[in-house]
Amino acid sequence: MTDELQDIDHSLHEIQDYRITVLLVDDQQMIAEAVRRALASEELDFHYCQNPTKAVEMATSLEPTIILQDLVMPELDGLTMVKFFRANPVTAQVPIIVLSTKEEPEIKSKAFELGANDYLVKLPDRIELIARIRYHSRAYISQKQRDEAFEALRRSQRKLAEANKVLERLSSLDGLTGVPNRRRFDQLLRKEWQRAIRHGSSISIIMLDIDFFKLFNDTYGHQGGDDCLRQVAGILEQSVRRETDMVARYGGEEFAAILPETGVKGALAVAEEMRANVEARQIPHENSKITDHVTISVGVATTVPEQGSRPDDLIAAADQALYQAKNNGRNRVQSTGFHSDSA
Repeated sequence: MTDELQDIDHSLHEIQDYRITVLLVDDQQMIAEAVRRALASEELDFHYCQNPTKAVEMATSLEPTIILQDLVMPELDGLTMVKFFRANPVTAQVPIIVLSTKEEPEIKSKAFELGANDYLVKLPDRIELIARIRYHSRAYISQKQRDEAFEALRRSQRKLAEANKVLERLSSLDGLTGVPNRRRFDQLLRKEWQRAIRHGSSISIIMLDIDFFKLFNDTYGHQGGDDCLRQVAGILEQSVRRETDMVARYGGEEFAAILPETGVKGALAVAEEMRANVEARQIPHENSKITDHVTISVGVATTVPEQGSRPDDLIAAADQALYQAKNNGRNRVQSTGFHSDSA
């Protein structure tokens, strides 16, 4: 659980600090040198690409925060370059300042239509160039950091949800045996009870405990007793085959099972398989008063719940059947006629 929380904390600190990175695409080295000098005193990284056919590849590698794009180049039209940058996932959102030799409204309009963010007549005033580079870069960096923050938050929420599921699952299990605990048993029984009322279906409860378990603890110690409980829990879980059925540790050496949509015959068959499987394991119990290995006594109760009926009554009936199984000699299954069907 600590690891999950550390992962969440790490995700929230993954937002990057970005440095302004300028990529100039222009076939004239003289222009490139002039721009480089204009930006020399600024806290930024300057890169120059003279060959427009390599500009997209270079931009993909650099991931600039702004692109200065000449409009007139010998090998490739500057407006076409804008289209290429916008088609590339890495540069699709990077601000582009188009550089032109003169103010041409039609070309300027076309540049904006294709996705340019700004238009400057070269060479622009140094202060204006720096201001526009900073403005567009900071806006782009802020958007990237917001996107990263949202993504980090989504990852954190997913991890937190997963951690909560783990916690919920752990809180539903018995710490010793690994089977569902009493709390989970009560939750599922209430849910299945209401479902049985809606559909008019039967539901069965099995209550059982380990015969002479106090004597077992006295003989083999509490560690031996814990190991016995774990073995019995595993046997019981293997004895139910439907995903809808559930075995839980009810308390102490007592276990319970919920069998939705199961009538008396089906419940008795499951209960008898549980009893037989525990006995077949031959877990030594030298001081048992009925045999030399561990056995269980089992009570079964079945009903078709009606509106206003209570699941506690079915539990009480299964408990009464368990009491009868003990009185009748233990290591046996006993059922009760509590509103039972014959399904």
